[in-house]
Amino acid sequence: MRDLVEIGMGRTARRAYGFDDVEIVPSRRTRSSKVVSTSWQIDAYRFELPLVTHPTDAVVSPGTAVAFGELGGLGVLNAEGLWARQANTEEVLHRLVRTAREAEDPGELVRLLQELHSAPIRMDLLSEAIRTVRESGVTVAARVSPQHAAELTPDLLAAGVEILVVQGTIVSAEHVGPDGGEDGEPLNLKEFISDLEVPVIAGGVSDYRTAMHLMRTGAAGVIVGHGYTPGVTSTDRVLGIGVPMATAVIDAAAARRDYLDETGGRYVHVLADGGMQFSGDIAKAIACGADAVMLGAPLTAATEAPGQGLYWTAAAAHPSLPRSQVAPGAEHSVDLKTLLYGSSSDAEGAVNLFGALRRALAKTGYSDLKEFQKVGLNLRG
Repeated sequence: MRDLVEIGMGRTARRAYGFDDVEIVPSRRTRSSKVVSTSWQIDAYRFELPLVTHPTDAVVSPGTAVAFGELGGLGVLNAEGLWARQANTEEVLHRLVRTAREAEDPGELVRLLQELHSAPIRMDLLSEAIRTVRESGVTVAARVSPQHAAELTPDLLAAGVEILVVQGTIVSAEHVGPDGGEDGEPLNLKEFISDLEVPVIAGGVSDYRTAMHLMRTGAAGVIVGHGYTPGVTSTDRVLGIGVPMATAVIDAAAARRDYLDETGGRYVHVLADGGMQFSGDIAKAIACGADAVMLGAPLTAATEAPGQGLYWTAAAAHPSLPRSQVAPGAEHSVDLKTLLYGSSSDAEGAVNLFGALRRALAKTGYSDLKEFQKVGLNLRG
């Protein structure tokens, strides 16, 4: 039964929980972390880590997309970001860092991003960025917004994109509006996906019904959450929309289970995006039912991150309603391999993110991610 609370006469609200509200329960068995697996597979693509990068220029360049792939994750390029619009991207990023050091008004950084994103998307630049990733041999993934998916996808596929991510702050099965699809038609995700030969990951969503609707479009994966990062994203303050991630992921996992029964065996992957700062949060996301996590801010600890310690999401560059600051990201600074695999001298869970996940599986006696989704949970307080 849903936990409903009366918040006024005739109005109730559902009580929901974030990752900070839940804890993983140990089982009667433990095992060596050397014999557990953190691999997952979506469609024909297998990854050693359940890691998909949030598609932000602060974290993902063509070079770091290759590095994430070589280390077992999936780096997702933002096909509407700086590498698609600016020929001198490294110089532009240095300018952003200099502005961050000198500006007294945080809004100056957002205005600079808005200015940089006002340049048109150039397919020659985007194709070159994709080519760099493709020629390395790792899986090529790119993100488009629902508003520009129909316009950009043919060129992205021609350039070599193998996994398409259709992501916005809030995504539904049918985007209704004059800016969506060809000739002003709404983007119907079911029709859009059915015409593609590559797997599509779509989101974000925050409830059972929308997750189910996206699964019925044929999406291979559904993103749960809106990339919430304290001090950076502001969707809750700007739009009044928030999502306690533990509840949202568990609801989406329930939709996945029901859809599996509905279709007689079609499995749709759930990706948790937001509310994760430390390795324990990653473990909790998987325990709540996620197949993989979409990380952004924690990855700014990597010395290779193009944002050089700064973090923002694509929503920061929205021309009229930005919903992300440009702010300092992780406090640590280590190379990417150490960040993901260790070793670590940090005792707070900000480094060795997936080594810690392996240890969480081992300490609770589970051998892989699918088993770990069945682990017991406690509610704090």
